[in-house]
Amino acid sequence: MSVAGKHIVVTGGGAGVGRAMAEAFAHADAKVTILGRREAQLREVAAQHRYIGWVVCDVTDSSAVKAAFLQARGLNGPVSVVVANAGAAESVPFARMTPEQLQNMLAVNVGGVMNSWQAALPDMKAEGWGRLIAVASTAGLKGFPYVSGYAAAKHAVIGLTRSVALELGDCGVTVNALCPGFIETPMLERSIANIKDKTGMDEMTARASLVAGNPQGRFIQPDEVAGAALWLCSEVARSINGHALAISGGEI
Repeated sequence: MSVAGKHIVVTGGGAGVGRAMAEAFAHADAKVTILGRREAQLREVAAQHRYIGWVVCDVTDSSAVKAAFLQARGLNGPVSVVVANAGAAESVPFARMTPEQLQNMLAVNVGGVMNSWQAALPDMKAEGWGRLIAVASTAGLKGFPYVSGYAAAKHAVIGLTRSVALELGDCGVTVNALCPGFIETPMLERSIANIKDKTGMDEMTARASLVAGNPQGRFIQPDEVAGAALWLCSEVARSINGHALAISGGEI
């Protein structure tokens, strides 16, 4: 089974990995709806391909997500695949992290996944086929210093994935998480700028500090994550369920 004709919803679809996902699915002849908070970015991505529609939405707001999926169905019909890609990272030493900062990390990185998956699940159950995919991180598989809130949230995404996979195993819906290492996206550039600002490192040294954990000595590219998502949607991946797939060059 290919994704041709299937309706794919990608959250955080206006830039980076989300944009790469949307374009990859559209080129595979799927009908794609991208969700995000920034209308200009969404419009720019949608303009690249006639099979991409867009809806402005904050994934932390469950009511807004339900309304956005209703609008997405109006554009492209019942939803067959959700890629919950929207996320955020904040760097702060644990001793200075506030409860509000932790809640913010949980709201977007975990709550956004839950809201998006729940909004699409009735369509998938009715069809007897579906794919729920979360874009997590290697921070969901191991710890990293100074991003404990983010790592806690991504670990929660892995737990959510494995648990929901068990609940839905007999209804034709698979549930998996993608766990990339540092990806060459605008978020990476912000991380590098933050390191420079807080440590005084130059850009080359800051980049080297992030890439050092990858045995291949490079950053992950967005198309690699998009390709993994496409594979999870294929018929040959129908038994891949409850899995956290590291896309990290062997880092973990």
